[in-house]
Amino acid sequence: MNNMNDEPDHDLTEADAGATRCGFVAVIGATNAGKSTLVNQLVGSKVAIVTHKVQTTRTRIRGIALEGASQIVFVDTPGIFKPKRRLDRAMVGAAWGGAADADIVILLVDAVKGLTGDVDRIVAGLQKERRKAVLVLNKVDEAPRPALLKAATVLNETGIFTDTFMISALTGDGVPDLRRFIAEKLPKSPWLYPEDQVADVPMRSLAAEITREKLFIRLHEELPYALTVETEKWEELKDKSIRIEQVIFVQRESQRKIALGKDGQTIKAVGQSARKDLEEMMGVRVHLFLFVKVREGWADDRARYREMGLDFTD
Repeated sequence: MNNMNDEPDHDLTEADAGATRCGFVAVIGATNAGKSTLVNQLVGSKVAIVTHKVQTTRTRIRGIALEGASQIVFVDTPGIFKPKRRLDRAMVGAAWGGAADADIVILLVDAVKGLTGDVDRIVAGLQKERRKAVLVLNKVDEAPRPALLKAATVLNETGIFTDTFMISALTGDGVPDLRRFIAEKLPKSPWLYPEDQVADVPMRSLAAEITREKLFIRLHEELPYALTVETEKWEELKDKSIRIEQVIFVQRESQRKIALGKDGQTIKAVGQSARKDLEEMMGVRVHLFLFVKVREGWADDRARYREMGLDFTD
């Protein structure tokens, strides 16, 4: 089982700093550009949820990778888009916050969609902050070559990109070269985390994210953005298995019925799929119990934002 503690563990001494590198790399981009898929590929383990839907990632999740003598802390950020609701504004704020705090910024662009309005807004934001970035064009195996070259040319003319990579986050093509490049550019520093740690997120939170991923996939267009998941109980049993109780909060009774499904079939399928992922991740048997409750206005609840690591803005 990989260690996923909350606090960094400074195992290496200052004397080791000259031989090692460590730093934070923010992966930003428009919604559904493939950021979570890329971070999972770079880390070599699932640390961020992935669905075909936009705006899946709500918080900044740190995935930790080793490359030679470098420890790379990847920050998977929510997609940057034109916000309409409070939750939208908080998610976009978290994304820009991740970029501001990072040693290196990667702008991931969906090469199939090309130069969208969201990409233009992100580039303008980077220019405003005078922030350099690494351009990574994703889904190059699906994009027509002329469109790919045009996007690379136009974006590089902005003058904010130091380097350009063309990859497929889904297949992993080009990802090792990107990871090696980043490892060489990080500042000399002791490692911040133990060698076997792959994420800086509490397991309770990661477990809730996995269940939310399964709900997103299962419910299609019906409900995903109206729900959130919280891990309420986590108990390690005598036989080393883990009992987890989670609550799925929705905003209305009609949504609760959708989440449960006819005769409870939807929630049962979600639980089975989430439990499988959790058992593979932790290497132990998991007893997962899901409950669906109505909590009106959770998307405007300051406490929910704090739990998701987001700023509650007016």
